[in-house]
Amino acid sequence: MNIALIAHDKKKDDMVKFSIAYKQILEKHTLFATGTTGSLIEKETDLPIKKFQSGPIGGDQQIGALVATNDMDIIFFFRDPLTAQPHEPDVSALMRLCDVHLIPLATNIAAAEVLIHGLERGDFQWRTYMKNREEGSIS
Repeated sequence: MNIALIAHDKKKDDMVKFSIAYKQILEKHTLFATGTTGSLIEKETDLPIKKFQSGPIGGDQQIGALVATNDMDIIFFFRDPLTAQPHEPDVSALMRLCDVHLIPLATNIAAAEVLIHGLERGDFQWRTYMKNREEGSIS
């Protein structure tokens, strides 16, 4: 599965700790991240991560493009709800795309725990079905 890891500045430490805790699950998947978040996770976990630009300069939109083309399966986006974000319209657009394209999105560590355990159990195999259906492999 293709998994995106994104975190606002005040949540980056939580994302790194989450990635360390669930490294054995994450390493079985293809990981993507916005620039700074990806670099921090990579440094602490040695997980290979495809890094995009930093969120405020387009990284959220780059990940959103993968959502729009059905090339992203799950997003872990640890948001800071108490700090105004200069790129809030991009964040809202990404969340909207996840809703439109039925992409599971965890915006805090509590929801992320539920998703990561579901991922480990194989609960997201329906994503493969959806991709095949979109490509015309399944009627």
